[in-house]
Amino acid sequence: MAAGMSALPLTLVLGIDTPIGLSVVRELGMRGVPVHGVGKTAAAIGAASRYCTTASVRPTGQSLEAWLPGLIAQSGAEALLAISEDDLIALAAMPPVIDGCQLLTPRDIPLGIVLDKTETLRRAKAIGIAIPETWLPNATDDFAARAAQMTYPLVAKWPDPPHIIAALTAAGLPLNKAEFLPNAPALLAMLDRYAALGIWPLIQQYCPGHGLGQMLHMHNGAATLRFQHRRLHEWPPEGGVSTVCRIESQRLHADQMKLSEALLVAINWQGAAMVEYRYDPQTGRYWLMEINGRFWGSLPLATHAGAHFAWETYRRAVLGDETPPLPARDALQARYMIPETRRLARLLFARKAIADPFFIAHPWRDLAHYIVSFSNPRVRYYVWSLSDPGPFLADMKAVIAKVLRRGTPD
Repeated sequence: MAAGMSALPLTLVLGIDTPIGLSVVRELGMRGVPVHGVGKTAAAIGAASRYCTTASVRPTGQSLEAWLPGLIAQSGAEALLAISEDDLIALAAMPPVIDGCQLLTPRDIPLGIVLDKTETLRRAKAIGIAIPETWLPNATDDFAARAAQMTYPLVAKWPDPPHIIAALTAAGLPLNKAEFLPNAPALLAMLDRYAALGIWPLIQQYCPGHGLGQMLHMHNGAATLRFQHRRLHEWPPEGGVSTVCRIESQRLHADQMKLSEALLVAINWQGAAMVEYRYDPQTGRYWLMEINGRFWGSLPLATHAGAHFAWETYRRAVLGDETPPLPARDALQARYMIPETRRLARLLFARKAIADPFFIAHPWRDLAHYIVSFSNPRVRYYVWSLSDPGPFLADMKAVIAKVLRRGTPD
């Protein structure tokens, strides 16, 4: 570490098991911030980064409130960042400062708004953002009459997934992140499945186009950093984590970016968030899908491009540094290799397993893209970094160990 760098306050990063947490560690560590990473296991990829000063394994079977204050006192940390929604929910109920450590995580009221998709959509509509035709069923509704009125196809998804998991598990039902409903009988069958719970997913019209993510860091009512990307591939293919994404120039979607900022201002958001849309280039229409009130899955692309949201969060809140950030790079792509490989395998060998009946597969084109991208100088990777190879090696070690245990790839 360079002279003078060690004076920067130590930061705890909860959740260094994924490329998201790894990117946070890299953004802070490359600027000389001492980082103590906390992972679920000792094999967490973030712990293998040259930028992770120290690391520990989180206790099992204990609430965050039970062990976090002790770790703060032991480490002397003065700031904390977290990745998962479960941790953010727990942290939102805790004091914003614990023994001199600033929790650089969303507070209870704004976090509750972005986790509640119904409330998010209501606030978005109020400021002029287009939303899909939306219905949140309740027991007093006439399901048959409503099903006859809806515009098909539809997508069903839970408005607040963390809060429904326990009820679904108790009823022996899986958490379906997205269920596609082509007609009224499919909708009524889905509604009947959850009748015993008395709780139903949010129902929305299916929106054509592709995913567009607009990322902003908000500080005192204004955006201090903006970045946007287009989703090219996802796992599973019908919608999920981004496996290949591409930077969208700031010259594009400028009016929508203003609306995204206005929405976060209306929610009184502080820190980093991604406002996610479905964008149809054929019509130029945008539909709001959700707000990710946390560091998002494609954060590695922003990190490679120089749009450093974790560093922006840290330096504004901890150092009081209000220097405008440098412009981010354009024309980069990033790949999340293991799920991207699984996606390609599904397109090539198991297309019937794709749940979205409207998904158009281009397996041979995607195979060519997969191969050619290895030689594309504009492609970066979620985990691999020439200057920080440790996490990639740790990831490969874990994959090999899993294959040896199970006999086949996951």
